[in-house]
Amino acid sequence: MSHWHRRQHTESAPQADKKPLRVGCVEYLNARPLWQGLGRRPDLFALQYDVPSRCSAWLHSGAVDLALLSSIEYTPRYRVVPGAAVTSTGPADSAAVFCRKPLTRARSVALDPSSRTSATLMRILCAEWFDIEPEFITMEPDLTVMLKRCDAALLIGDSAIHVDHARLGLSKFDLCNEWRGLTSLPFVFAFWTCRPEALTPLHLQAIRDARESGVAALDAIAGAHYPQDEALAAAGGAYLRKSVQYRFDEDCFASLQRFYAYASKLGIIEQAQPVRFYGT
Repeated sequence: MSHWHRRQHTESAPQADKKPLRVGCVEYLNARPLWQGLGRRPDLFALQYDVPSRCSAWLHSGAVDLALLSSIEYTPRYRVVPGAAVTSTGPADSAAVFCRKPLTRARSVALDPSSRTSATLMRILCAEWFDIEPEFITMEPDLTVMLKRCDAALLIGDSAIHVDHARLGLSKFDLCNEWRGLTSLPFVFAFWTCRPEALTPLHLQAIRDARESGVAALDAIAGAHYPQDEALAAAGGAYLRKSVQYRFDEDCFASLQRFYAYASKLGIIEQAQPVRFYGT
């Protein structure tokens, strides 16, 4: 056997003494196309699920080896897996602020604590786009309670998707639409992130395969997310096709750099983060 064939065999064969990689998966519908396929490889991955802030905390603490990391949580000590992310050119529907009065008159905004990235985006848009300086109050994602306390309320993920704002007499501002108005760029919510040297070529290929199979089966994924409700499943499939993209291209990279620059300007992070990809 040639050296090349020996090397290929070594990189492709599972190692019996290796434990599955611990993976933090964002439980929202919009993230599911990236991780559902990983569940078919229990030899490579052990999945656990929660909101973005918890998945990020798992990676920071070492409780997982790989996470679908909320963008604001990234630091250069990690590596980004190329090619796959939760992004949107707008409207995203899963990150939106609701209010009864004009948003430009809001003096207080309730923030869903599930994602620091969306909360940071809201702060940036208030400062750079809406030209307001409201008080920000972190609250559990209950729209009724939030709007009793504040003039506007930010909801994240599935909670935001299913709000019938017209029936409730509310205005809705989609954060991705507003970000695109400010920057002419898509927005990057989250991406696969790991510690250096955590992945093998087998893991990388499985992550790529999971993305491809997920993007090709959006209706089936929505059905799995809402197994008891055909109407929600149909709406979920339409949402995935229309509102979310799963790529990490040059525009996404530029958007992420702009996001970090604004976050640094507001003092949310110390400085704009250089993004380092796995294998570099």
